[in-house]
Amino acid sequence: MGTGSGTSGKAASDPARAGSEPAATSVRPGETANWVNYAPQQPQAQPGTSRRWWQRLLGTAQQTLEARIKPPANFGFPPEPTHDDASTSTDVSPQTNPIAFGFLLTVGIGLALLVFFLLTNVGSLIIWIAIALFIALGLDPIVRFMVRHGLSRTLGVIITMLALLGGAAGFIGSIIPTLSTQTSQFIERAPKLVDDFLHSEFFVSLDAQFQVSDRISEEIGKFFSDTGAVGGIFGGVLGVGSVIAQGAFGVLIVLVLAIYFLASMPAMKAFAYRLAPRSRRARVEELSETITRSVGNYVIGQAFVALLNATIALILMSILKVPFAALLTLLVAMLAFIPLVGAVIAGILVSLISLTLGWQTAAIYAICYFGYLQIEAYFVSPRVMQKAVAVPGAVAVISVIAGGSLLGVAGALMAIPTAAAVMLILREVFISRQDAR
Repeated sequence: MGTGSGTSGKAASDPARAGSEPAATSVRPGETANWVNYAPQQPQAQPGTSRRWWQRLLGTAQQTLEARIKPPANFGFPPEPTHDDASTSTDVSPQTNPIAFGFLLTVGIGLALLVFFLLTNVGSLIIWIAIALFIALGLDPIVRFMVRHGLSRTLGVIITMLALLGGAAGFIGSIIPTLSTQTSQFIERAPKLVDDFLHSEFFVSLDAQFQVSDRISEEIGKFFSDTGAVGGIFGGVLGVGSVIAQGAFGVLIVLVLAIYFLASMPAMKAFAYRLAPRSRRARVEELSETITRSVGNYVIGQAFVALLNATIALILMSILKVPFAALLTLLVAMLAFIPLVGAVIAGILVSLISLTLGWQTAAIYAICYFGYLQIEAYFVSPRVMQKAVAVPGAVAVISVIAGGSLLGVAGALMAIPTAAAVMLILREVFISRQDAR
């Protein structure tokens, strides 16, 4: 009993061990213990232990699923706000507030109408500003060259403008007597020139086929019999006078604006650069400097090409004794500033006037002049313009036609550098972003 009681006391004092060890099985005499079918007795968990274990298991599984499986993207409409959300919402964006959307739409239409009104009523002023800025950008490389060699910008602007005005005044002063003489001679010889043309072999053969002289006489009789047409002549004379006065005023305005833009070019650039975000300001400045430098080089190069074109035309007209050579040289120089088509128009006009000396003279001038244009297109212009603009031929033609249709001669002059600037921005901004993706 002492042993049994000691054992019982030890078991009672260590209940955890008693619960974990299997209880002894008593075997009766004559029986064999079934050790094969023996299964240890599973411990009984305390109340509440099983429930907490399953909660932990489910929580771990839920966290694993939430971490591995993302909810699908919702591309549908956002849910409608509830009554409580609507009462506390302060969103007044145009997407959610129809009043704000209508207000912004009205403001946008008003601004568009204002811009249209300004463009239609102040269009001449805008053209003058554009031409003045174009001239200032063309003279800016000369001023910067002087600044790099030690002169102040103010002194460089003064020297440049004095040289420009002095050269223009000297050219006009030297050519005005010749122009006035040749203009008066042209007016005096106009009836004889017309009579010579009417009796020329070319017109006689043309009149024999199409009765051109009879149609011209008929149209002249109709014109002078119409009182409105005769009155329109005097109105046209007054209109020409007003156009000349407006042109002189425009030249003065362009000159003053060009001087102002040239003097304040660095300050204008610095102010424009500050409008860009600070993080992109250096890039904007780099692109702007490239564009302005290209425009300046283009203006200088085009002036050189026009001067060379006028010189070749003057030499040819002097050799062939074409009348009104000085007047036609000035016309060729002005038209040669228009890219692509200006020199061609000048060559056609001079060739038509050369017909007064015979078709042989006109043919010789046309062959020589248009032959020079081919040399200019393939050898002179590429070398002069290689540092200015690099515009494909199709883009140049389209831009010149579009610029001439919109703004006339000024638009044609500014078309190619504008197209070059647009292509540069597209290449450095848009295409670089697309390549980086």
